[in-house]
Amino acid sequence: MGKMPGINFTWFYIITGAILLAFYLFGGDNTSFHKEVSYSQLTEYISKGYISELVVYDNNEVEAYIIPDSAVNIFGIAPQKISDRPLATTRIGSIEKFEEFVDKQQAQESFKGTVLYKEKPQYWSGFLVNILPLIFLVGIWIFLMRRMSGGGGAGGGAGVFNVGKSQAKLFEKNDSNRITFKDVAGQEGAKQEVQEIVDFLRNPKRYTDLGGKIPKGALLVGPPGTGKTLLAKAVAGEADVPFFSLSGSDFVEMFVGVGASRVRDLFRQAKEKAPCIIFIDEIDAVGRARGKNPSMGGNDERENTLNQLLTEMDGFGTNSGIIVMAATNRADILDKALLRAGRFDRQIHVDLPDLNERKEVFKVHLRPLKLDESVEIELLARQTPGFSGADIANVCNEAALIAARKKKNAVDKQDFLDAVDRIVGGLEKKSKVLTSKEKETIAIHEAGHATLSWFLEHANPLIKVTIVPRGRALGAAWYMPEERQITTKEQMLDEMCAILGGRAAEELFTGHISTGAMNDLERVTKQAYAMIAYAGMSDKLPNLCYYNNNEYSFQRPYSDSTAELIDNEVKELINSQYERAKQILTEQSKGHAELAKVLLEREVILAEDVEKIFGKRPWASRSEEILDNESAAESTDTTDTNDTAETAEIKE
Repeated sequence: MGKMPGINFTWFYIITGAILLAFYLFGGDNTSFHKEVSYSQLTEYISKGYISELVVYDNNEVEAYIIPDSAVNIFGIAPQKISDRPLATTRIGSIEKFEEFVDKQQAQESFKGTVLYKEKPQYWSGFLVNILPLIFLVGIWIFLMRRMSGGGGAGGGAGVFNVGKSQAKLFEKNDSNRITFKDVAGQEGAKQEVQEIVDFLRNPKRYTDLGGKIPKGALLVGPPGTGKTLLAKAVAGEADVPFFSLSGSDFVEMFVGVGASRVRDLFRQAKEKAPCIIFIDEIDAVGRARGKNPSMGGNDERENTLNQLLTEMDGFGTNSGIIVMAATNRADILDKALLRAGRFDRQIHVDLPDLNERKEVFKVHLRPLKLDESVEIELLARQTPGFSGADIANVCNEAALIAARKKKNAVDKQDFLDAVDRIVGGLEKKSKVLTSKEKETIAIHEAGHATLSWFLEHANPLIKVTIVPRGRALGAAWYMPEERQITTKEQMLDEMCAILGGRAAEELFTGHISTGAMNDLERVTKQAYAMIAYAGMSDKLPNLCYYNNNEYSFQRPYSDSTAELIDNEVKELINSQYERAKQILTEQSKGHAELAKVLLEREVILAEDVEKIFGKRPWASRSEEILDNESAAESTDTTDTNDTAETAEIKE
């Protein structure tokens, strides 16, 4: 049986409007017995007594209502066949003369009816005043109804009637543009974990025959830009199954109950396409832990959406072939019910790429670039510790832009070095005006950092120092951080001492301190509090961690006396490293002064220049290979402007 055609309400609206208009224009007092007569005929009817009522309008039109018994003399119709009042109309020349004629007939008693004087109704103006607003409102209503039902080019899911429908974008299998693991560089550990999901989707019978259950969900956890979304698309591409992609914020709407409705519709569509993958990016938008503090209230709509998501994930068939993948960089705030076994069965950590993985990522992003022979992928990988895949893509793009700005035919090594400096430290501002005194203070500050990093065992190896303003920083020092998984107390103390070298050098060699060390002090303070309150590295508070990830708690997880003790320990720790920095600078004052002088003259110095002044670094065995490879790295120490300048810092 064929499908019945849908009802088009547009014609219904048009017909209804036409009926209303016709009723307005032609209804009312209009009669079927109406005759146009001349002025002489009208005067004759009046003098013979045929007229019962006269209506005189201001436009010289006259309506004469005829006595039914006299209608036979005018229309030739018997009175009993006349149901409405018969009417004769004409136009007169002068209302005053017509009024004199009527008065004369009334005096002779030939006209005994009434005379009314009225303004002629303007039908067109009445139409404009009364009908047009109605038509306008009907038109607006039709337009809104069409938009709400998804018509008018708004798309199937754009209307209010479809507001409860899922907003997920569907990527069908056998898509020619599908992404596979070949398109995901690095992340070998994460790819190995998700490979099992691919196997589940390709051949679920192998696992179900042994009594195994297909996992229901996988949560990708990692910093921004590490490729979580790309990895989820690669899983769908490798398994060659439909892929539903949406963001956690797509469930959020201004209407109550919409989020839960969209979750239901999403899983309904997924069941029709099973086996398939549902990917929810930034799931923390709806998966955040439900309100733990009743006094603060809660977002009922978000919690209802989360409840529906929990129900759906634990409600559909065990072997239905639907796998939910989600991504977040804030796993600590997710609701525990969402992370339990049976929902997100496994958490896959997508970390920042290490050295070898960065090489693979660079190979992917360097493909479309025209490269010079001087470009070394090994150097670029060592140059970018702590960079995510998105950061590396940005470096490659920035290098291409710099080369194009310089009108080069290919992107060379120096373009990549400039790109890293540009991203980490900001754009060079050689036009910034500095007084000679300010420039000297900046040189002493940066020379203090360089000197301490040279003589501290666990400080990061120095690569380059500059006093050229870059971004909001007036000076910067580039180091090659050692990639390590854990950090000892001695390493953290040496790093703190090196960071405080700028402020210590200012106090020792200029006799005053400035706001240039603001960023250094901020970093040292945060690191000291982390050591004391989180890492348990205090002598008076050993082996204690006061970290609390409860975002709804506004109470510190320790007493006021403990807070005071933490503050005192932080002050003591920072002051001890500050005194240590001043002691080393005092011992190396001659070399520091020479280094500051060279820096003031040349504005930029490299590690080789520092080695000429201080000699071979005492701890060169650890960093010799890195320095020989001419590796450059992030800017970790800067001299701030008088504003609260923020230094780009990337740690792995």
